[in-house]
Amino acid sequence: MASDNRVEENSNSRRDFLRATLAAGSATALAGPAAAVGAGNPANQPPNIPDWSRSLGDGVAVHKYGKPSKHEAHAIRRDVAWLTATPQSSVSFTPLHELDGPITPNGLCFERHHAGIAEVDPADYRLVLHGLVDKPLIFTLDDIKRMPRVSRAYFCECAANSGMEWRGAQLNGAQFTHGMVHCVMYTGVPLKNLLEEAGLKPNARWLLLEGGDAAAMSRSLPLQKALDDALVAYRMNGEMLYPENGYPVRMVVPGWEANMWVKWLRRIEVGDEPWHHREETSKYTDLLENGTARRFTFVMDAKSVITNPSPQAPLNHKSGFTVLSGLAWSGRGKIARVDVSLDGGRNWQTARLDGPVWDKAATRFYYEFDWDGRELLLQSRAMDDTGYVQPTKGELRKHRGVNSIYHNNGIQTWHVHKNGEVENVEVS
Repeated sequence: MASDNRVEENSNSRRDFLRATLAAGSATALAGPAAAVGAGNPANQPPNIPDWSRSLGDGVAVHKYGKPSKHEAHAIRRDVAWLTATPQSSVSFTPLHELDGPITPNGLCFERHHAGIAEVDPADYRLVLHGLVDKPLIFTLDDIKRMPRVSRAYFCECAANSGMEWRGAQLNGAQFTHGMVHCVMYTGVPLKNLLEEAGLKPNARWLLLEGGDAAAMSRSLPLQKALDDALVAYRMNGEMLYPENGYPVRMVVPGWEANMWVKWLRRIEVGDEPWHHREETSKYTDLLENGTARRFTFVMDAKSVITNPSPQAPLNHKSGFTVLSGLAWSGRGKIARVDVSLDGGRNWQTARLDGPVWDKAATRFYYEFDWDGRELLLQSRAMDDTGYVQPTKGELRKHRGVNSIYHNNGIQTWHVHKNGEVENVEVS
């Protein structure tokens, strides 16, 4: 009962604080025209009738496919030109700082291509399943759509996400440090259903997944994972996959590095050992300080990032009630808790998890506080339901060195200056 009382007291205190803060803000806003200087067109602001209220707008079906407001044109994927030699083998980044909730809009999901976007005609699409099976099969897109389907929300993260931060703070924006991740609701057929239809030979142990792009992107997948939760997916957030995300069919390998999520999936071969192709030997291995390399490091460990405030989303108020927002995810299971620090890790407070907390999916967290205008060192630390705790960058470097670009899930630090601007930094 005492615990219930504390919860009620905290809720009342929060409501009282909000009322006082918002009331103070309203009083300031209405105190005079100075607050509105440089902010829009005063002729469209109270007590005037704005332009958009003086005439009829577009009717239904004028916009055949809905798009964001023209005033949100800044919320786009971006690339970093100097990262790669060619845009056909490069990456674009999800604008995490522009989003809220756990789900990423289809048009903002990051891209990572090895030979550009394959434009596949669904009428010509075929998925070949062969190797150590009783009955080799070829599926059309209609064949796959006719099979029993499931819809699941999962995060998809490139193994190189945050990879440029191994040696220190590099890029000034959550979009660039952490934007090679998205979370969508995938619809598709469990891979085990296709394998069961083909029938597995007793010595089947691995699958080769091959994409239909010009790179014939391929990875070896352990059979155990294939029979667990892997999906042959054709929809994202209800729509058919977008071309840049693998239309018409891609693999979904929940919790594992995105390089395994082969796009434009055209072939699955069943074998008794891994294939050791380029993307699992010279690439997507973790070079350690002593010169040896870790291989088949599939799982993306628990990670989090504060998206607001962040370098691309500064604080626009001088002090007062402030909502801190971020994302957390883990390839091992569900996010159990996220802690937030305002002083570079000296003190921690538990953030509020909001919305659904799905297995191997992104989870939104919030932390509300009264900012007094002083400088802040913001950090977040995720924990999942296996007990794994997100490490500091120093802890990671102690065990891994700085030679790799993959699997950097270290705690991120944002320095909030007194003027509200935010900078990517590190604290020892």
